[in-house]
Amino acid sequence: MKLDILTRLNTERAARRAAIVITNVENGKQRFVKAADIGNDPLRSALAEHLRTGKSGMADSAEGRVFLTVYVPAPQLVITGAVHISQALAPIGNLLGYDVTIVDPRTAFASLERFPDVKVIAEWPDQALPRLNVDRYTAFVALTHDPKIDDPALTHALSRDCFYIGALGSRKTHARRVERLKAQGLSEADISRIHAPIGLDIGAVSPAEIAVAIMAQITERLHEAAEIEPGGTRAAAPTAVTAAS
Repeated sequence: MKLDILTRLNTERAARRAAIVITNVENGKQRFVKAADIGNDPLRSALAEHLRTGKSGMADSAEGRVFLTVYVPAPQLVITGAVHISQALAPIGNLLGYDVTIVDPRTAFASLERFPDVKVIAEWPDQALPRLNVDRYTAFVALTHDPKIDDPALTHALSRDCFYIGALGSRKTHARRVERLKAQGLSEADISRIHAPIGLDIGAVSPAEIAVAIMAQITERLHEAAEIEPGGTRAAAPTAVTAAS
């Protein structure tokens, strides 16, 4: 791979943006296409399909056979709340291939002793989240039950096009949350993207069961998001995960 292509690729990967390197198998010539530019490319149909599946492979072009090497950001699971549910949810996320991060300013909860194998940031969401590159390849979960932590975290997630956003709480709790978010200027359409009560309805009671229900709903949403994104464009899904949304 030529240095200029490698440099551009590394820039996109650092920013958690998908990209494809096209290699002509007959003459070895390569070119680089950012995900944002696929719609204007002569190979847009093939590029879109490979980006949607996240899989590299062969395609035909006017210049002959080409190999499409697809680079999709690793999926991440961002959790606000270093709570008991998080202690079960984090290892499940790791098992499914997610980069898991827990954000909670309460240092009594956000400790390496409680989460030995997970990245834990003991800061307020408005400090921690901008550094995490929360994006369309992110599943975002709010679990603290504390509006001072969850509300700004949810506002950030809604502005970043996460493929999944969920928040812990009963219907009454969520109704109060909705009113607070509306008062902050969020629209009905934005707020409706929050899965609350969180998780699939499997009768979960214990923290571990609730974690399973949450991860199942993330999985379901992932595969829905892999089909059609807003505006009707085929969407890429995190592909390091065999089951996640």
